[in-house]
Amino acid sequence: MNTMKDKKIAFIGAGNMAAALIKGLIQDGHPAENITASDPDQEKLNLISEQTLVHVNTDNSAAIADADVVVIAVKPQIIAAVASGISAAVAERRPLVISIAAGIPTSHLHQWLGEATAIVRTMPNTPAMLQAGATGLFAAANVDAEQHSLAESIMRAVGLTIWVEQESLIDAVTAVSGSGPAYFFLFMEHMIRAAKSLGLPDESAHLLTLQTALGASRMALESDDNPATLRARVTSPGGTTEQAINAFEAGGLEQLVMDAMRAARDRSIELSSQIQD
Repeated sequence: MNTMKDKKIAFIGAGNMAAALIKGLIQDGHPAENITASDPDQEKLNLISEQTLVHVNTDNSAAIADADVVVIAVKPQIIAAVASGISAAVAERRPLVISIAAGIPTSHLHQWLGEATAIVRTMPNTPAMLQAGATGLFAAANVDAEQHSLAESIMRAVGLTIWVEQESLIDAVTAVSGSGPAYFFLFMEHMIRAAKSLGLPDESAHLLTLQTALGASRMALESDDNPATLRARVTSPGGTTEQAINAFEAGGLEQLVMDAMRAARDRSIELSSQIQD
């Protein structure tokens, strides 16, 4: 019986996200000989070949000739040309196609690759490069149960996966996890700056902030309680944490976060429309 490890996977594009997925798959035990990466940049191919021992090719159609899964990992601006260029090979082989190109709807992918193509659209984020990513996935109607599981297994190689039932919710995923790492980096920046203003040396301010962020995230992930409960548990009445929380709330933090995420979601929709046009 064929297993996930028997599947042949071709990556069109050998940039950072493709490299992260390939490394994650190999760490999960997927054989390097069953993975091919294609890219016009020979230097990228040389690097990924040296690091992972996967097959490499500058010819996209040749790379997917025997693929069970094709992962399209190119910039949105060139995906139309890339997808159209492999459409004949896709029609012949009929692989599952996974797209990690931001803003490209499945309707356009079907237009370029053929209506019969099984397509899963994904929205990963940059921590995937550390196998600590969060990826939203949407499956077109013709994706079967095995392909659904296959797509999840591949994207889970770089972190957590969440399926959405409506494609429009990919824009919400973009606002939460796609852009989300930058929100936390910004909060860290401000905490470090504030810590230094309180007199802590640069290195101490930096390390205390980052370790606190890591610890809080691990507690939230590993606890059965939700973040609101965890926050309440460390916010003693009349204590130091309560004073800080009160200051955040007085400054309108909740509304600010809501406004920021809506702005990111709306921009995702706008950029998607521009790419489609």
